[in-house]
Amino acid sequence: MKWFDIPPVWLVFALVVTYWLDQAHFFGLSLNNAVTQFSALILIWAGLTLILLAIAEMRRKKTTIMPHLEADQLVQSGIFKFTRNPIYLGDVLILTGFIFRWDTPLALPMIPALLWILKKRFITPEENSLRCKFKQDFKSYIKNTRRWV
Repeated sequence: MKWFDIPPVWLVFALVVTYWLDQAHFFGLSLNNAVTQFSALILIWAGLTLILLAIAEMRRKKTTIMPHLEADQLVQSGIFKFTRNPIYLGDVLILTGFIFRWDTPLALPMIPALLWILKKRFITPEENSLRCKFKQDFKSYIKNTRRWV
């Protein structure tokens, strides 16, 4: 079950539910217009960009990108100067983009659900681990860098 407990699996699950809601056409609700479609593409690309920048920075610092593994470095450079969780933020932006792209307003509750899962399953345990390992550096980092944006 360890492979199941990684953020991309939760993102894919949220996307499958969103797609299912799109196919069900409940109540004929629609957000579909040029603005939402353009916004969808921007959100998806922004999410992918955040994820790729974070992975590149973590690789450059030679630390793991896998949740639940002990980090070798406290990455505070690159995209991590602006957000402590760029990969998770990217996941949320991608989900939001696909909700707009597939014109599925009934899937909007998937956004706070994914945020809750990411915080509970990954962010809180990671922050506790980093707090124990990097003590004062982590304390300074969370003081200067927001969790999301």
